[in-house]
Amino acid sequence: MSYSMAAQSAYTPVLARRTFGQPPPPGISTQTFHNQSSPSPSAQGQSKVNWPEPVRNYVQRAFAAENNESKVSRQEMEVRLKEVIGESVKNGTLHTTDWPNALLPQQIILEERKRIEVMSASPTWGIGVTPLSLQETNHEAYDTLSRKRKSSELESSQNGQEKIPPWRMANSQNVFEDRISHPDKRQRGEGSVKGSSKSQKRKNRFENGFHGNLSQQPFNTSNVSSPIPEADQGPVVGRCQTLEKKYFRLTSAPNPDTVRPLPVLEKTLDFLKKKWKKENNYSYTCDQLKSLRQDLTVQHIKTAFTVSVYELHARIALEKGDLGEYNQCQTQLRALYSQQLGGHPEEFRAYRILYFIHTCNRTDMNDLLADLTVAEKQHSAVKHALDTRSALALGNYHRFFQLYLETPNMGAYLMDMFVSRERLVALSNICISYKPDVKLRFVTEELGFESDDESARFVCDYGGQSFLDEREEGEVRLLTGKALRFFEAAKVAAFKTVDIKGQI
Repeated sequence: MSYSMAAQSAYTPVLARRTFGQPPPPGISTQTFHNQSSPSPSAQGQSKVNWPEPVRNYVQRAFAAENNESKVSRQEMEVRLKEVIGESVKNGTLHTTDWPNALLPQQIILEERKRIEVMSASPTWGIGVTPLSLQETNHEAYDTLSRKRKSSELESSQNGQEKIPPWRMANSQNVFEDRISHPDKRQRGEGSVKGSSKSQKRKNRFENGFHGNLSQQPFNTSNVSSPIPEADQGPVVGRCQTLEKKYFRLTSAPNPDTVRPLPVLEKTLDFLKKKWKKENNYSYTCDQLKSLRQDLTVQHIKTAFTVSVYELHARIALEKGDLGEYNQCQTQLRALYSQQLGGHPEEFRAYRILYFIHTCNRTDMNDLLADLTVAEKQHSAVKHALDTRSALALGNYHRFFQLYLETPNMGAYLMDMFVSRERLVALSNICISYKPDVKLRFVTEELGFESDDESARFVCDYGGQSFLDEREEGEVRLLTGKALRFFEAAKVAAFKTVDIKGQI
């Protein structure tokens, strides 16, 4: 018995894919699919650009070995060649341009560089008027440089889309990828180019007055009498002989006729000392001392006399509680003391420690303590300030108020700014430790008051008059048990308001 069966293969044949398109439907041969998907030769020929023969000869001349320039790289030449041909196509002059006599890209680059060198070598002031032709050349050179910078940055986009990663084409807003590819924010997109151009304009606005670059702004004839001095002209030498002069903030170069020389400034300082002792007019004295400091600054005078001026102004400002002016003087004194010009550095170093206590500035306090030498710590004023800081850190208010009554120099003016705050803290501790009441005389002695009346006035100033109880024998006692919560709230409020105007 025989069985006749058709031979069947054990697998189903599948056509191999040759493209990324959809596979052909069943029943359509591969040849038919390829005929439909591949364009005809005529369609391919229509997408090509037929460049004129002069343009092709121009490109060949640009790449010829005899026309190579050592100062122009091949990359720069290619970028400029694309710009020249691209502008010709955009302007519709591709067939009308005289390509055989046109300058090659490398020759155009060399000509631009020569123009920039000529402009940079031109004097800033000259005869006082900037020629219009030079201004136009300067603008053209700036535009050319800006165009060169952009074309070098965006070269990949001009050479073809194949150099752009697919993920950037799909999502141009990929911020995470931008951070990885361009760590420098200035290399991102068009917005950053605008930002960098604004920064460059701002930079040029300040540099044009002090360097030899040709200013792009038209010359202002009103400023001919007082031009901005160049960096190599040195300090101003004053010629004014007037002792008194009001302070005005400088908005232009200082005029030597309104600046007093050093001998006149020395006489001015003696005059101001006598007038301060006689009239004690802080508004007038502060204005005159600021004017004196300004004349020293514009003449670059940094001597022992300069130190004495700033020290005097700082002491007067402390006496009147003007922390803003005090801090300005203290900042300048730090720089002057570093140059070993004399003065009283230990005294003002002690003032800095007390000031940091007032402002609760622990960071700068730690930096200052780390910079102190063994010899500086032994100075009486510095040692007192360090003991004050230590007493507050340990909560030893008995020792703190003893130091307050023994403050050397003018440190008491600084301690007066925060002693009321610390008295509230000490008074809260007394209310916690002594209940239900305590003698007012005890509060007077512990908190450094001069009399019982002064301590009672302090309690009343903070609204605690109801906690003072006068007994039959004329003894006044503070009801600590009832006043504890009240003075705790006052202590918290006192530490919230710390004036740091003009802080160092």
